Amino acid sequence: MKNPAPYTPLIRLYQQWLEQRHGLAFDNYDALWRWSVTDQEAFWMSLWEHDAIDSPVPPTVALANASMPGAQWFPGTQVNYAQRVLRHADAAHRAGHPAIISDNELGEARELSWPELKRQVASFALTLREMGVGRGDRVAAYLPNVPETIVAFLACASIGAIWSVCAPDMGTQAVTDRFQQIAPRVLIAADGVYYAGKSIDRADTVTALRTSLPSVEKLIVLQLGHSRGVREADLTFAQATARDDQAVRDFEPEWLPFDQPLWVVYSSGTTGLPKPLVHGHGGIIMIVAAIGKHNDIGPSYAANSFGERFHWYSSTGWIMWNTQLSGLLDGATICLFDGSPGGSKEAPDWTVLWRFAARHKVTYFGAGAAFYANCMKAGIDLPACGDLTRIRALGSTGSPLSEDVQRWGTEQFERIGTPGIWWNNLSGGTDFAGIFVGGHRELPNEPGVLQCRQIGHAVEAWNEQGQSVVGEVGELVCTKPVPSMPLFFWGDQGNARYLSSYFDVYPGVWRHGDWIKVNEDGGCVIFGRSDATINRHGLRMGTSEIYAAVEALPEVLDSMVIDLEYLGRPSRMVLFVVLREGFTLDATLTARIQGAIKTALSPRFIPDDILQAPEVPRTLSGKKQEVPIKKLFLGQPIDKVVNRDAMANAHCLSWYVEQAAAPQA
Repeated sequence: MKNPAPYTPLIRLYQQWLEQRHGLAFDNYDALWRWSVTDQEAFWMSLWEHDAIDSPVPPTVALANASMPGAQWFPGTQVNYAQRVLRHADAAHRAGHPAIISDNELGEARELSWPELKRQVASFALTLREMGVGRGDRVAAYLPNVPETIVAFLACASIGAIWSVCAPDMGTQAVTDRFQQIAPRVLIAADGVYYAGKSIDRADTVTALRTSLPSVEKLIVLQLGHSRGVREADLTFAQATARDDQAVRDFEPEWLPFDQPLWVVYSSGTTGLPKPLVHGHGGIIMIVAAIGKHNDIGPSYAANSFGERFHWYSSTGWIMWNTQLSGLLDGATICLFDGSPGGSKEAPDWTVLWRFAARHKVTYFGAGAAFYANCMKAGIDLPACGDLTRIRALGSTGSPLSEDVQRWGTEQFERIGTPGIWWNNLSGGTDFAGIFVGGHRELPNEPGVLQCRQIGHAVEAWNEQGQSVVGEVGELVCTKPVPSMPLFFWGDQGNARYLSSYFDVYPGVWRHGDWIKVNEDGGCVIFGRSDATINRHGLRMGTSEIYAAVEALPEVLDSMVIDLEYLGRPSRMVLFVVLREGFTLDATLTARIQGAIKTALSPRFIPDDILQAPEVPRTLSGKKQEVPIKKLFLGQPIDKVVNRDAMANAHCLSWYVEQAAAPQA
């Protein structure tokens, strides 16, 4: 693809603006980053000004209270995520760019224009208002990665309702555990989906969800042609978006307080129910303003533009769906694919997304690191997938991308005719809906290394003494607040769970739960999770949810799971089960355990290995020793990772030592 002439990366444009507007000149990126985390007030106010954030009440201060948690950002201002998206509608449409391009496994390609997006959002918002939904009311969605999901979200945002979505590949119990916590008034659900070559009827699941959610007053059903139908539906999605009257044409998103809750997303810990994280309109708008500079994604209609078509493969249950959505906030065309990225079990095909990208002229292609690894292992030939020359960036996240995979992808693009393709490797989290370390188009692109820490994010590696270290592996911490850190956890009395999740080790400092090394030049390497949360190719699940599914089986007395994803190695998830007397882990029981996890949670969380163990190692207080056993399996000596005197059954450790030393099958 030939670049428009001239093209200037967005982060350089921002730096030039800082110098021209405020007389701030920086010799290199490290100097810019250090200013952004040292003078938070000036930095975040500059982003507000540079990106022309709209508010009927202009800000007088960016950060009124810098405590964590509890930081107060832009007090007195009013914003709206949907308003921020729809401001692009007229200019993008005049320039001939659609808002959304979507496709699926059946080849059902669609385009949604900006005017039509605006009309559908208004119609759906007015429908919600007629149902009595207003500011602060929760709307839950059980929907796939289709344009209708975007429409429903923007409609909720426009009236101040709080959005929460789960993907249709999640089992009934996993969805119920999430939605019951927030007591939604309205449920929006797809009655069926098509995935991995199969039409899947979800009518019974939708019925079960409505039954399990007594707070739901109305059910809106999205009919996608893969179901016999849901009798309990109060309205179809088509009916909710059918209006095209003066009220629709006059509709405008409401001005909302900066910290008005926008959505609830879920990040699972090792105990209890999934954590319902609440993020605000303003915090997400500001964090996208920062991320956009690093991702180099701007309006499709801008003069300094590639006519951006932004794709990041995701299910709606992963925070990267929210990132895909944020492309609209940047004014880009977003490209959605609904379906399996690897074909079906009967007919594996890792060219699906690449052919989709070629067909729809994608300019920015993002996916989980595991996707690229699978493409390499499958030996696919990218030049044979169609014209991919418009792709100018490859995004990767969810787990560390190995050096071999990045080199393979670079070589493939050299064969396409795009030498030196930019890899924008990211690491962030659902917890703060953002990115701690990521990319910079003009910095060296070294395989296995994330290019830099994000502007405005005071990220450091801390050793066991709580000291910042460079060139050594340590805990990833953020020493100063960023706007998108959660406002609160839904239903969290006294912020107890919030504090214990991120501030229990270092009070007042966010501990993220990743191992990181910060290099001398500012580049970073992520070494995987430092806690026991399961991170399955970017989708996080608490171990407690897996235990609930497995230990419901009568044969299983106890269980423990560890995730051995580490430094770009293929993810390996190991489940240990303790069985009742007289039972053996044979093929039949293994299949039942796999089926229980698949049904209650998702096929993504089926373990790679299931081992019958004599006991689960526990502390004197009864806690499972997940983190020590994980460290053991990652090669650390047992006496370095566990205190036997603090254990209730230290005698069982010898079995785990033997298993850790055994070669992998």
